Amino acid sequence: MTASKTPFNKPSMVGKEVAYLQEAIDRGQLSGDGHFTRLSNARIAEMTGARCALLTHSCTAALEMAAILCDLEPGDEVIMPSFTFVSTANAVALRGAAPVFVDIDAQTLNMDPEKTAAAVTDRTKAIFAVHYAGFPADMDALAVIARDHDLLLVEDAAQALGSTYKGRPAGSLGDMAAFSFHETKNIISGEGGALTLMRPDLVERAEIIREKGTNRSRFLRGQVDKYTWVDIGSSFLPGELVAAFLYGQLEQAEAIKLRRLALFDRYAEAFADLAGAGRVRLPVAPPDTTGNGHMFYLLLRDIEDRDAFIAHMRAAGIITPFHYVPLHSAPAGRKHARFIGNGLPVTDDISARLVRLPLFYGLEDGIEGVIEVAQRYFEQEV
Repeated sequence: MTASKTPFNKPSMVGKEVAYLQEAIDRGQLSGDGHFTRLSNARIAEMTGARCALLTHSCTAALEMAAILCDLEPGDEVIMPSFTFVSTANAVALRGAAPVFVDIDAQTLNMDPEKTAAAVTDRTKAIFAVHYAGFPADMDALAVIARDHDLLLVEDAAQALGSTYKGRPAGSLGDMAAFSFHETKNIISGEGGALTLMRPDLVERAEIIREKGTNRSRFLRGQVDKYTWVDIGSSFLPGELVAAFLYGQLEQAEAIKLRRLALFDRYAEAFADLAGAGRVRLPVAPPDTTGNGHMFYLLLRDIEDRDAFIAHMRAAGIITPFHYVPLHSAPAGRKHARFIGNGLPVTDDISARLVRLPLFYGLEDGIEGVIEVAQRYFEQEV
């Protein structure tokens, strides 16, 4: 890899993915909930400390399952950050409920607990907490709000597999959590996701929702002699080929995390002087959290500075995208959601200045080129 051809992301095979794909074919079941689905569910539950993990075809699907499990109805509200991917809000809007956007903390880029508490009304049903850049939100503070108002607490942990908060893994910090295995994440299956559950009373219904609203899982375990339609649901299962590829990745999860953390640390070292001089700001790990090396970003001075940096990098063949058009400013956000006060100033400011650097398994051969080109941008200034 050379600095002139560095993508933002590059999916990689890291273990026995191909062998497991062949094994899945040889086993003769390509539909979901087979051998590799069960292995993956067990591994994810072990990694997250959850009572149960259920593979889904995407993190979007896991969030939609979570919204159903929250019993959202028209008129209900769910508090979440605007600085997130559209799936977080879509899951709520699809149930006829309203996303209520709150501002993020300027340091951690996660939702601000004080703003969250102020947004609670008698229509609030749940809090969807996003773990931005793989660093968990302040879950203890959010849990107090949820407990005081009898709300469900859902982790949007799409970026956070392998991260911890006060020694506890992401996925075990709320009532349920959604993970992503999209090819841009640390652990990948092309597309894919999982829902983890901490409350045992939600597990059986989650299985039903995932299986098109049927009790097929109980039938497969021999608990009923036939299965039938018992609740709302959809086809949220991935096929066995997706699960087989994923399991090959999950076996290497720790090695993947360590390599990504080493890349993260190299970026942090390279830009430390610029950060010390106040020219850029680097990611800030929230107190009592450990990250997983999912993302490295720079916060530049303003949108003009950010766009000029992106153009400079692109001219060298290096892709450095910005992240998230805030949902409160999007057409569907204005239609389906609301927010408190006179805007979300921190969200607007951060989204205009943030740029992501390439970070993926195997970047070791190219990271010095990325750093060199980036540093040339800042050296242009007098």
